[in-house]
Amino acid sequence: MSTVPALQEIETQQSATATCHFCGAGLKETFVDLGMSPLCESYLAAADLNRGETFYPLHVYVCSNCFLVQLEEYERAENIFSDYAYFSSFSDSWLRHADHYCGQMKSRLGLNEKSFVVEVASNDGYLLQYFVQRGVPVLGIEPAANVAEAAVKKGVPTLVKFFGVELAQELAEQGRSADLVLGNNVLAQVPDLNDFVEGLKILLKPEGVLTLEFPHLSRLIEHNEFDTIYHEHFSYFSLLTTVRIMEAHGLKVFDVEELQSHGGSLRVFACRAEAQTHPIGPNVARILEAERSEGLDTLEGYRSFARQVKETKLALLELLLQAAREGKKVAGYGAPGKSATLLHYCGIGKDLIEYTVDRSPYKQGRFLPGTHIPIHHPDRIQETKPDYVVILPWNLQREIVEQLKYIREWGAKFIVPIPKATIL
Repeated sequence: MSTVPALQEIETQQSATATCHFCGAGLKETFVDLGMSPLCESYLAAADLNRGETFYPLHVYVCSNCFLVQLEEYERAENIFSDYAYFSSFSDSWLRHADHYCGQMKSRLGLNEKSFVVEVASNDGYLLQYFVQRGVPVLGIEPAANVAEAAVKKGVPTLVKFFGVELAQELAEQGRSADLVLGNNVLAQVPDLNDFVEGLKILLKPEGVLTLEFPHLSRLIEHNEFDTIYHEHFSYFSLLTTVRIMEAHGLKVFDVEELQSHGGSLRVFACRAEAQTHPIGPNVARILEAERSEGLDTLEGYRSFARQVKETKLALLELLLQAAREGKKVAGYGAPGKSATLLHYCGIGKDLIEYTVDRSPYKQGRFLPGTHIPIHHPDRIQETKPDYVVILPWNLQREIVEQLKYIREWGAKFIVPIPKATIL
């Protein structure tokens, strides 16, 4: 008799060892399995093309206890984020979003030159620069030294460290507790959720405010946004689960806003549970009830997503295969992290998308991980005049269509892959 375990037995053993990032329960329920993919921000230089690359499973679970949707930690965060390829300032619309937020928070919270604002995962200073311009003292915390350097050049003081309880205690002991702590699109990137959230509470002044922005799981499911799932994102949040996590760490969610960014996001406002100046507003109950009506408080509410994703994949492949049969030239716009998931799950390579372009000089001259699709300066589109341009960062569709409106001069069209492949 063979001593090699059957594939089903191996999968069962693997799932039995995986535990929830928040509550520690065993993970057995699959949300979606997107196959194998490399780390999405590991852009290759030409010298690396003939070397092996490591691919990791994109098998996403939903916890049957707390309903946190999550990936296992296949690679340590230190190896992903210490030298990072994503610079927030290359998106004009994201800069406008950040500027508006700073003005809104300064007014709503009465921030002034005596206040103190800390951003966790502050990237290249894209947001804190607008508080600096408004005369509000700030501190950025950013683990990627190459990105933090760009922030310092903008006049944004930045610590090059990973955030958690230890750093929060150091800052609090130095008298650097914050009136406002913010984290935009970082909560998903934290493997140790409990250490991170506990640190956020420690850093807050007694009546301080915490805001967190993250893609809303409801919109991810509704719009088939499967490409926002990649190894840099360990967790995916509903408000139901977020409230549960915050409460476990002595924090109270008192308001929430629905945003258009990143395909549909939430901005959650929280404070210490004992704070007296932040009553719970009606938006919290409204969105919680909406999520319950979508079934996000039951496992059944998560079980249709995998079928939806497959249909999105087939629609995009059919469109690109038809273009290839007709001899059409197809290029991409953007080299976002999400493109790794989209291209690998759908089986799209240089045979279907010849090249892509990106405004970030850090990415130009490099190659997308796995597929080795070359990344050029945006001028390449004007030079080669493709028939179609696939908008890989589809969440920036309006901005990109405006930037590239000149492609219509030669009859080219845009392809938007999510929620379903569409020719504009």
